Amino acid sequence: MIRLTGVPLQVMLVIVAVIVLAAAIWFAPRVAGRRSTHVLARLGIVAGCQFFLVVAVLTMVNATFDFYGSWGDLIGAQAGRSGPGVPMAAGAGGFGTSAVRTAPVTSDPSAPRYRLPAGQGRIDSVVIHGVRTAISEPAFVYLPPQYFAPAYEARRFPVTVAFTGYPGNAENLITHLRLPQTVAQEIAAGRMPPTIVVMVRPTVAPPRDTECTDIPHGPQAETFFAEDVPAALAAVYRTADRASGWSALGDSTGGYCAVKLAMRHSDRYSAAVSLAGYYHALRDFTTGDLYGHSRAYRDECDLIWRLRHLPPPPANLLLTTSRTGEKDYGQTREFLALAHPPTHVASITLPFGGHNFTTWQRELPPALRWLGAHLKPGT
Repeated sequence: MIRLTGVPLQVMLVIVAVIVLAAAIWFAPRVAGRRSTHVLARLGIVAGCQFFLVVAVLTMVNATFDFYGSWGDLIGAQAGRSGPGVPMAAGAGGFGTSAVRTAPVTSDPSAPRYRLPAGQGRIDSVVIHGVRTAISEPAFVYLPPQYFAPAYEARRFPVTVAFTGYPGNAENLITHLRLPQTVAQEIAAGRMPPTIVVMVRPTVAPPRDTECTDIPHGPQAETFFAEDVPAALAAVYRTADRASGWSALGDSTGGYCAVKLAMRHSDRYSAAVSLAGYYHALRDFTTGDLYGHSRAYRDECDLIWRLRHLPPPPANLLLTTSRTGEKDYGQTREFLALAHPPTHVASITLPFGGHNFTTWQRELPPALRWLGAHLKPGT
């Protein structure tokens, strides 16, 4: 099957669009009359040209930003997918493993394989299976080179769960944000401890935008990321066995998810980095009703409301924004003003920068250094 993000599909659609335009130019003079059939034919020509041009452009935009990585993502067929897969080798376990039964993480033979230069670590393509939620999600797991070194064979490693934005794909974190490549560079330079990075998308029911929320009578996305993901990874990899070794990081929607997890589940995630994330879930046709018509539940998921009305959680947070080019600048300043111990908040504010990977790449190295200073390896 032709890949949704593949070059062959883009070339084919461009050729089809050119053929349709050429046919329209050739056919238009033949329906230049005033009869109703002529009018309808001309409308059909315009609609056909517009349709094929828009499809070709949207396909190229999707291939560039990897919003939908597969046909299944586009139509929602990947939601909650599961399968036997190939069990990963069992690791040293860790906190939360008692509820894990079998094969919590399996290899994903259908996912792309990414290789890093020698000495920079390894990227596994996997599917994480949730015991509590019955959700299965594709992910990429970056393992630093120290993970395979004899001197570290008994060492547990801190973990960062990284979220891309919506409707992005986890591959964006590799191909556009260059997260594992940057982490490898920071580790090699001694500016960050050897860290496992798990790269995921925030939705668990594409194309619906779940906003990392436990939706009443719907996908339990928050529980999946707060409980299932740490438990599954701890059962397979040598991960830190305390919350002080776990963190979250994300851009845009992923930034909201990262801070939300640290604030609502500080017993699992002690630190979080938000790259231009927002502070309350948006509501539109992609989200539907996230809260079961409950205003109280909606307020609980509003991060600024939590700072105003609930005891602050023991969490370390880093927020990034730009004075010009980011819509979250005002709310970020409000969040910073409201936060107080035991919630500790730092920020990176650029003078200008758009809501895009180019800006987030500039913020990523200092953000990783900050994160490394707040992560502690397990025993």
